[in-house]
Amino acid sequence: MSPPLARSPAAAATMLAGAAALLVVLGLAAGSQGWSLAWGQEWDLVAGIRAPRTVGALLCGALLGLAGALAQGLFRNPLADPYLLGTAAGAGLGVVLVLAAGGLFGATIGLASAEWLLRLGLVGAAFAGALAGVTLTILLARGTARPMVLLLSGVVVGILLSAVSELVMLVSPEALRGKQVFLLGTTSFLGWTSVAVLALVLIFTLPLALRFARALDALVLGEASALSLGIELPRVRLLLVGLMALATGTAVAQAGLVAFVGLVAPHVVRRLVVVTHGPLLALSALAGAVLLLAADVAARSLIAPQELPVGVLTAVLGGVYLMVLLHRRGSR
Repeated sequence: MSPPLARSPAAAATMLAGAAALLVVLGLAAGSQGWSLAWGQEWDLVAGIRAPRTVGALLCGALLGLAGALAQGLFRNPLADPYLLGTAAGAGLGVVLVLAAGGLFGATIGLASAEWLLRLGLVGAAFAGALAGVTLTILLARGTARPMVLLLSGVVVGILLSAVSELVMLVSPEALRGKQVFLLGTTSFLGWTSVAVLALVLIFTLPLALRFARALDALVLGEASALSLGIELPRVRLLLVGLMALATGTAVAQAGLVAFVGLVAPHVVRRLVVVTHGPLLALSALAGAVLLLAADVAARSLIAPQELPVGVLTAVLGGVYLMVLLHRRGSR
């Protein structure tokens, strides 16, 4: 195994914070007409579009990184993903239902009268759908006491909700295009309201997750060892699953299905430094912020003035990273 790149969590945090600061500058400079640091001349553009998009991408990435670290700690699996418990399929179904309803109302009462439904309903429907998917998974698994059953229930719920989405799109084909935008992931609709929501959820979820980090450390030793240390595993698991669902659902509702950030962020931290789950959770949030903002800056810049879906870039880069990681482990 390669030695870590940082000697301490503080050093790793400094490296990631430096990368984030540089990316914030690049995010504020990246526009449809190329790079520009003349912020005084473009203040309305920077303050109204680039700044909330840049800060929103940071916060979305932080929530996904935190959710990924929680998922991998809960299931003791380095390939666990925050979308495993039905959040992705539930959010997708919520978006499809709103788009289909918007098309129906647009046809009956006029498209202009239905715009409020599409503008105000998509984010709420995606969030509600993500939480509903996790709730259905927990009910099907009869709680969170059996992680393997919980994972299998998440797979079943994901397949079921995806199938329902396809049926809805057969009835309302106009929902397909909107769902494709959602599935590809985008940060282009992030505004200051989105930033406020993302920040509030991160401020709520991160401290609570850190408070129960010792339970994740105990789970590494096995469930029997964790129980012997006095940890109430059913209650702690349920709480951490709820935090993971809240973080994932909020990020997905604001930016769509951004792939691989939650999966790769904890791996990046483990490559930088060897830590317990307390620092791992915080550093994974920071690494997720760096990864998503880097992908967002690249999405805006590679083929400007056109823009790539940020979820496509994260999927390509994350997939390549994991392929290299698996290849290195398989060759040992």
